Amino acid sequence: MIGVTENLKLVKDLLARAARDAGRDAAAVRLLAVSKRQPPERILEAAVAGQRDFGENVVQEALPKIERTAGNDLVWHFIGRLQRNKTRAVAERFDWVHSIDRLQVAERLSRQRPDDLAPLNVCLQVDLDDEPAKDGAAPVDVPGLARSVSELPRLRLRGLMCIPAVRDDFEAQRKPFRVLRELADFIRNEGIELDTLSMGMSGDYRAAVFEGATIVRIGTAIFGERTA
Repeated sequence: MIGVTENLKLVKDLLARAARDAGRDAAAVRLLAVSKRQPPERILEAAVAGQRDFGENVVQEALPKIERTAGNDLVWHFIGRLQRNKTRAVAERFDWVHSIDRLQVAERLSRQRPDDLAPLNVCLQVDLDDEPAKDGAAPVDVPGLARSVSELPRLRLRGLMCIPAVRDDFEAQRKPFRVLRELADFIRNEGIELDTLSMGMSGDYRAAVFEGATIVRIGTAIFGERTA
């Protein structure tokens, strides 16, 4: 059975190949290992193999892992829906939040981020397919939201995130990622600094890389099937 270390190398090689095929520097694409429902032992194995960025989407599941892996210089990303009663724990324990789609949530994170920590890196989640079951701000609302979030203290607006509907065709997969990239370009032209496009997962990472992804989120291909 192939372990986490071997899987991690395979995934990084695939991302590097996709970047080269897209005419990009492989170092410009950051792998976010999605460790939800994975035990700390697998996270630590990935850390020993050189992985530093890990993503979680349930606060109460993530906190014990953060404690268990402390001292390994890991970077923790919150990638799930953020409930109002969980913002303090995220503000205090995470380094990144990818899923902000409301100003009220960003304001709570700003107030609750401890002064002795670096600013919390945040991305705005965009709903590109108008799917009722998915979170995300409507594209038309994102420039205004970006302006407001960029002005909050103790937060650093880094970029945009999306989780498009599943598409099987490569060119079809590229379209929503292109929309996100163009939206980021528009916001930058408005004078707001952005350096991150968090987009692409196991089934569409190549399309995301071709459209400029700087963070790609991959889980099962690294860790294997999730535990209950």
